[in-house]
Amino acid sequence: MKRSFFVLLALLFALASPMNVQARGIQFVEASDLTMIGKLFPETPNPWHRIDTERYDGFTESERKQVRQSSGIAVAFRTDSESILVRPVFSKIDGGGSTGPVAKQGFDLYIREKGVWRWAGQNASGKSGEAKGVIHRMEEGKMHDCLLYLPLFAQLESLEIGVFSDCTLEPLKNPFRSRIAVFGSSYTQGYGCSRPGRTWSATLARMTGLQMLNLGCSGNSKLQDYFARPLADASVDAFIFDAFSNPGPELIEERLFPFIETIQKKHPGKPLIFIKTIYREWRAFNTEIDDKEKAKERMAAKMMGQAMKKYKDVYYVTTTSAADALHETTVDGTHPGDQGYALWAESICGPVMEILAKYGIK
Repeated sequence: MKRSFFVLLALLFALASPMNVQARGIQFVEASDLTMIGKLFPETPNPWHRIDTERYDGFTESERKQVRQSSGIAVAFRTDSESILVRPVFSKIDGGGSTGPVAKQGFDLYIREKGVWRWAGQNASGKSGEAKGVIHRMEEGKMHDCLLYLPLFAQLESLEIGVFSDCTLEPLKNPFRSRIAVFGSSYTQGYGCSRPGRTWSATLARMTGLQMLNLGCSGNSKLQDYFARPLADASVDAFIFDAFSNPGPELIEERLFPFIETIQKKHPGKPLIFIKTIYREWRAFNTEIDDKEKAKERMAAKMMGQAMKKYKDVYYVTTTSAADALHETTVDGTHPGDQGYALWAESICGPVMEILAKYGIK
């Protein structure tokens, strides 16, 4: 009986393998011809870059790489294929450390069921030009609404999505409402996630139905003017800023007001929502780190108190939390894991939605 079980299991894996799928005939479609979700700038020379670095200057070499990474971008489509494959071509893969391989360079599939986005499949494709399956053995002949999140720390040159040749693959109408720009740190880019769909902004988007346009740049969200300028040029309805995780007190004091003014000049009357940085778990038994974090928090609170009096449409949400009761959601003392990012999204959802509702964004 035990031997028969393993023989059956081996047969199922063989039937589901990419080699078997390709033998049945696969059609590949350029993914950028489908519906792209989460892009701050819909049109860039490379469709998988978040900012056109030829148009905007001032970035360091590290920042140039980051804004070319596809964090936060997803592709929405419909298909009745039993299997879905991806065939990426990478120009560079970065990241590492506490970030899982699927999050760093892989693909993360969600399927809509009864109005709710449910996780469905993933892979960690590491070779350019290699076709790998994301999901196999879906219900035959049934159309599925799919949302495929792209790698958080990889630069793509091209991406193709494959389905069986006799099946349909078509764009899905954008399932999200509005356009909310999100600028932030490694927390926003997704450092520490196990999958691309687990960033707090992606989770918040699925919770609310609002489209979050992720411009997270690990270690480099420091209220720079050269980030404020492209954000100001973007066509968006509102802004959310994870602005106080990276800069120290001096930079917060020096740069906050000019940053606000650059964006408000082109977006008068739109909400600018700043969120408090999270508690870094290293602080618990390290007085040096705790003192530095407290100094940042005090300066952020002081400057945001002044900003809300000085400028209209500026808000400070202080409910941000990525910890459970035992403070065990961290992966490295600084970054949360999947559960922590989910708690982050839940913690700010109510206040953020209350603010957006004032502007007719629901």
